[in-house]
Amino acid sequence: MDLHELQARALRIHDLYDELNQHTRGRVWTREEFMLGFVGDVGDLAKLVMAEEGARPGGGRQALEHELADCLWSVLILAHRYGVDLDHAFRRTMDELDGSIRAQLPPGAD
Repeated sequence: MDLHELQARALRIHDLYDELNQHTRGRVWTREEFMLGFVGDVGDLAKLVMAEEGARPGGGRQALEHELADCLWSVLILAHRYGVDLDHAFRRTMDELDGSIRAQLPPGAD
């Protein structure tokens, strides 16, 4: 899948969550609640990375993959909810980082 296909799939799941939350809670999540959910996912990811590195028990490859996918989903949804063209922003940011890093490397090092 390319980024646009990932975003489209993420939005379909987002819409299902909205439908479920509207049905069960009478409201949908705010942008702030999505951000808090993402922070929770990043915390879960940190624990799984620590487990993968042997610093704590538990985890497993499948759990790590799941949490990475959850974090990606959250980033895609937050970009949508804040009107960020993630493809454009990513390319621009990578170009900026490329230039900045290359400027700090000695000549011929890249």
